[in-house]
Amino acid sequence: MIQLKSISDLYEFFQLGKSKHPLVAVLDFSKMNHPQQEHLKITTDFYSIMFKNYCKNSFKYGRKTIDFQEGNLICIAPNQMIEIDSDEEERPDKMGWGLFFHPDLIRNTSLIHHFNQYTFFNYDIAEALHVSDKEKTILKECIDKIENEILENIDQHSQFIIVSAIELLLNYCQRYYQRQFITRTSENTQLISKVLEVLNHYYSLPLTSVQNIPTVKYLAQQIHLSSSYLSDLIKKETGKNAQEYIHHYILEKAKQELLHTEKSVNEIAYELGFEYPQYFNKLFKQKVGKTPLEYRASQN
Repeated sequence: MIQLKSISDLYEFFQLGKSKHPLVAVLDFSKMNHPQQEHLKITTDFYSIMFKNYCKNSFKYGRKTIDFQEGNLICIAPNQMIEIDSDEEERPDKMGWGLFFHPDLIRNTSLIHHFNQYTFFNYDIAEALHVSDKEKTILKECIDKIENEILENIDQHSQFIIVSAIELLLNYCQRYYQRQFITRTSENTQLISKVLEVLNHYYSLPLTSVQNIPTVKYLAQQIHLSSSYLSDLIKKETGKNAQEYIHHYILEKAKQELLHTEKSVNEIAYELGFEYPQYFNKLFKQKVGKTPLEYRASQN
């Protein structure tokens, strides 16, 4: 296991000499040699955004192989592990770049206040961004701006300009991911159906098996997606975030139980996975506008 704690460590790892900037780097993969060590495991203390149009079966992230051959973009948060093997297949037109920046670069900037909106840093590799030729060009222009600024002499404006260019790049990534959600509507609809199947199965289990309300993480694991990607997908398809979607499903089941059974509110709450009935009452009142008993009475 190799831990790259700084941008200087990154330069040393790729044998590139001294880093041009202490907190940010742009690397041109087409001009670099692939590490020759076999089966490296690497973690970093900085953010990584990488694009390549080559390299098959040599990178693994989250136990899944990254195939860059089609020109996929991946965004990786700090402390995530990447595995590298030395079996890279090069091609004559190989190209690629990587942007790496330490959290300290944006720590005291406006970007840090809304950085959490870039949820794609927590996506699984299977959810990589597939970019068109036009999108590749736009992203590369952002990268070139960042690189040009890094190569300039550092002055009082450097950090602001670099961070602004990174924010622009991230906003384009956000836009392209939203586009990808739209172009995959059919596939997304199937995934939403799978989520519904998982919820139906969960509540078809014996009462002793239903211990708690199903979590977003549980649903994501069942359909082999990351929690962040699933949450964004559900938001795009239904207008609700994943937690709201789960609550909506549970409350619809609660309504059926209230109207078609003689069960007490406490019994229904327990069967739906609520440890404390008062939390069920509070959620029901918040979302439906009536308490469970008021709802039952109003429908009779």
